[in-house]
Amino acid sequence: MSDIMAEQKAQASAWFRALRDEIVAAFEALEDSHAEGPFCDAAPGRFEVTETRRHSDDGSDAGGGLMSVLRGGRVFEKVGVNVSTVYGTLGVPAQKAMAARGVPGIEADPRFWASGISLVAHMQNPHCPAVHMNTRMFWTPGAWWFGGGSDLNPCLEYQDDTAHFHAVQKAHLDPHGADLYPRLKAWADEYFYIPHRNRARGVGGIFMDDRNSGDWAADFALTQDIGRAFLPAYVPLVERRRGLAFGEAEKDTQLVHRGLYAEYNLVYDRGTKFGLATGHDANAVLMSLPPLAKWV
Repeated sequence: MSDIMAEQKAQASAWFRALRDEIVAAFEALEDSHAEGPFCDAAPGRFEVTETRRHSDDGSDAGGGLMSVLRGGRVFEKVGVNVSTVYGTLGVPAQKAMAARGVPGIEADPRFWASGISLVAHMQNPHCPAVHMNTRMFWTPGAWWFGGGSDLNPCLEYQDDTAHFHAVQKAHLDPHGADLYPRLKAWADEYFYIPHRNRARGVGGIFMDDRNSGDWAADFALTQDIGRAFLPAYVPLVERRRGLAFGEAEKDTQLVHRGLYAEYNLVYDRGTKFGLATGHDANAVLMSLPPLAKWV
């Protein structure tokens, strides 16, 4: 591995950690500022931070990260913001999966390095939309690439919320090419679809994977802007809806919708499958699951 790639890895890993710190601070500020609605009398929630470790098959250290989870707050019922940098050798199933995606040479040399941030928020108030965000960099001896995006998952949809979320994504992507937002939006619509339910899990967003244009700096800048778009796209929606009144019917709708989220993450989500297959901390991998859900 070249010194240049080593420096690029360090830059990516540091960026994901900085983004994690910014989001955690913003979410705790939302907890502090919530002064109306059903949960305003509760203590503001705080993140519990746990170090996570990945161990290789021979038991040696293979990296890790931070799992940050806030439970039972004024605004968030459960939100996790995980960041990790892991490395080692891919097992045979993961090698085959990567080879099927066109990663060159992975079965001949299965070493890998991966770093990223992953976030899922489940809300107290059903009027506040759930949300997911992830950005990452992946390296093998034969290739490197970036991936990620964010998508909105309201159980009670507001058209102006959806429009705002997408408009902010578009504004952050347009400097990288006018064709990029439409392509990444369509990719998200396809990726976050639940075939066995014949429906999307939410109202979409943006998504990309295997991003390698040949220009590492340009692809890293795009990945950073996907991350930068998250807070301005999402926080105003929470501020707008967190004080709205709701009853048992709205809460029931929320719990059923969470069942869709759980089904998708356990059956289809590529990141969940990769994390469990490569021996990362199972609690961190499954952080995305809601605290409560319901099936009819």
